[in-house]
Amino acid sequence: MISRLTALLNPALPRRNPDVVDTTRRRVLRWSKCAVWILVGLVTLQSLLLVAGAWRNDRQIERNMGVAQAEVLSAGPRRSTIEFVTPDRITYRPELGVLYPSELAEGMRIYVEYDRNEPDLVRVQHRTAALAIIPAGSTAVVAWLIAGLVLAGLVSLERRLDQVDINLDSQLLS
Repeated sequence: MISRLTALLNPALPRRNPDVVDTTRRRVLRWSKCAVWILVGLVTLQSLLLVAGAWRNDRQIERNMGVAQAEVLSAGPRRSTIEFVTPDRITYRPELGVLYPSELAEGMRIYVEYDRNEPDLVRVQHRTAALAIIPAGSTAVVAWLIAGLVLAGLVSLERRLDQVDINLDSQLLS
């Protein structure tokens, strides 16, 4: 199984073959492979950092948690703004909105959990970083699928280039 995976992966790695003349086309293919690997690595890192950041925010809220009733001022799938009053009777409108804002509607009354030391860090009550795993994971999986297709195309192009070189060499020798 590992040998099959290695055999499949080796052509997709951006390596220079010392036995073959390094033409401009080969360099472009090699650099294209490098770019694909770098981009898929960055998207994967971004996905991991997204989940880690959500987990960190949850830990910070849970260390010094306050609970309040809030009103949703505007709602969207990625960002919703709210307003809530703390027990000290201070009104807050977190600049970045509320964490985990899905399924909220304008005018709703909801309960939120916030960090008493930093009231701008607010999440909808009973929602946690676990909600960030599916979007982040699906983004990484889609990136790897696209990268796999692009790398397969580049490997195919490289093999065609090898065939052309072999045909040219055989014609020159005859």
